[in-house]
Parts: sequence; structure tokens; C-alpha cells
Amino acid sequence: MTYDYNTQRKRMALPEYGRNVQKMIDHIKTIEDRDERNRAAKTVIQIMGNLNPHLRDVGDFKHKLWDHLALIADFELDIDSPYTTPEPAKFREKPREVPYSQGNIRYLHYGRIIELLIQAASAMEEGEEKEYLTTLIVNQMKKSYVTWNRSQVADEVIIEDMRILSGGKLKMTEGVKILEVKELIPPVKRKQQGKAHSKQQSKQYNKKKGHNRH
Repeated sequence: MTYDYNTQRKRMALPEYGRNVQKMIDHIKTIEDRDERNRAAKTVIQIMGNLNPHLRDVGDFKHKLWDHLALIADFELDIDSPYTTPEPAKFREKPREVPYSQGNIRYLHYGRIIELLIQAASAMEEGEEKEYLTTLIVNQMKKSYVTWNRSQVADEVIIEDMRILSGGKLKMTEGVKILEVKELIPPVKRKQQGKAHSKQQSKQYNKKKGHNRH
């Protein structure tokens, strides 16, 4: 018995249409009569539209289907398409690289976003708005520090880091308040961390107890 595995079949250009549509289009390529090929192509276009109704929300829905038909046929289908057949090279171009500048992040645990916020706040005029943004920044810095290092941190450390990152332009004023860790980290998370710590202590105790028995 001979088995027909997908891995042994022709690779589908657009798998979302399924193997049957691929077979239909391959068959159309073998039809000698041009009028019959055109009729068969229009029928397949209707089937493709029914299989992918989400394409109806795409601009120029019909044009998209005819382009897909050409792609599935490997641009070898000689029919009277209502649209200009796209160039094969258009589908084989490598995607353009998206420029991404990570820059030099001084403190990875704070991240690039915090550095950008500090730059924006540093450029602001003194006032309530700047104090409010500074409060958000310094508390997010503390939260990120504790989350990254999983340890307590003195407020003085956060304040000094903010001063360094801002080049001395951001300062603590009366309107800027640093919250306690318990206010920054959700209670559920702190409870889970406490359970993990207790479990670790229990393991160490049992291990030590078993060692003493020997």
C-alpha cells in the first residue's frame, strides 16, 4: 500500500486555502481551452472567497483573491484576469529590516523606557506636572529594581540612580513621594514570594534534620 503524506506533496504557496484549492488550480493549468480555463478560474475565485471571508474586510477584496490565485499557480496560469498579474519578484522580496536602536542602556533593570521618561521630565519646566511625572518615574524605578533583583532597596539608591540618569536635572522635591514596596507590588505576588521562601526554608530544615539522624 502506498501512503500519500503531506511531506511528500507539493509545497503550498498559501496553505490557508488548503490542499484541495491547490489541486484545483493545478488542474486548471492543464485545461487546453482558454474559455474553459477562464470559467474554471472564476469558480475557484468564488471558492477561495468563501474559504476566507475575513478577506472581505480587506480593501479591494477581489483583487487580493486574483493575486493569490496567481501566486498559488506559481504565475503559470494563462487566463484573462480582470487585474494585472503581479510580478513574481514582488512576493519573493525579503522584508525590509525594521530599524531598531537599542542604544546604551546604563541600568538594564530600569529599561530604555525609564531613560526616555527621565529625558522628557528633565526637559520640563518646574511645576506640578514635572513633580507628578518624577513621582511616577521614581516609583517605577523602585518597582523595577525590586522585581529584577528580588531584594529590598534603599530609597537613597533609587534617588541617586535617577540623579545619574538625568544628569542631575531631576531632583526630589516635597511633591515627590516614594512608596513602600508593599504598595508597589501586588499582595498576591508578595504572598507567592513568601510561600516560595517558606518552602525553601522547609526543604533546608528537612535536609538538615535527615543529615543529623545519620
